[in-house]
Amino acid sequence: MPHPAPGPRHLPFERLHNFRDLGGYRTADGRTLAWGVLYRADSLGKLDGADWDRFLGLGIRTVIDLRYPWEIEAKGRIPQPERFTYANLSIEHRPYDQAEIDPALDPWRYLADRFAEVAEDGVEEIRRTIELIATGPGPAVFHCTSGKDRTGLIAALVLTLLDVPEEEVLADFALTELATERLTADWHAANPGRTMRWPAYGRAPETVMSLVLADLTGRYGSPLAYLTGPVGITPDTVSRLRERLLT
Repeated sequence: MPHPAPGPRHLPFERLHNFRDLGGYRTADGRTLAWGVLYRADSLGKLDGADWDRFLGLGIRTVIDLRYPWEIEAKGRIPQPERFTYANLSIEHRPYDQAEIDPALDPWRYLADRFAEVAEDGVEEIRRTIELIATGPGPAVFHCTSGKDRTGLIAALVLTLLDVPEEEVLADFALTELATERLTADWHAANPGRTMRWPAYGRAPETVMSLVLADLTGRYGSPLAYLTGPVGITPDTVSRLRERLLT
């Protein structure tokens, strides 16, 4: 399980439900991911009022938005993006509506298959995201809509490059489960009159990411081989990432 934080890993916001500090994870060589240097989040387009003030207080300088451009157009991007080194890098290329997934499907295998599509289609955007985390001004945050799948994949890949043990990678992914109830409530509030067909909406159990990492191993030899092969992460990027994030 994740190592205890000096403060809460989940940072409290009124409108954001899944804003997390990735600090505190230990690497295989005994180093630690520093607190306050890398965050993962749900949509920063929801920032307003006291939430915005709280966000600015974190001193974040790099913002990576993993959503489709049409999602940003519909839901908004972070306020005042010119204040930051801001990049829209849509790692997913095949959109789907989780609320409409057939409830008869195996939910975890279905989600893992969508992750496999992202891993195949989004290699350029994944590489650029990781390079920006490694070289852009810090602290940094990356986010999608719910901070669950696209954000969860980037978090898992970054932690893998830092040589964080797999059990920690899986546990980090599953922390979204603490936000599931509020994410589901937000969906209902935003979609009056619609029925949510998929009972697993907003869920993020360890099983999903375990399948994802196993799929990468089966196809490429290991998640690290995927990152250094098809994605094109160089030793220099790994070195910069470790220098920036680890203590």
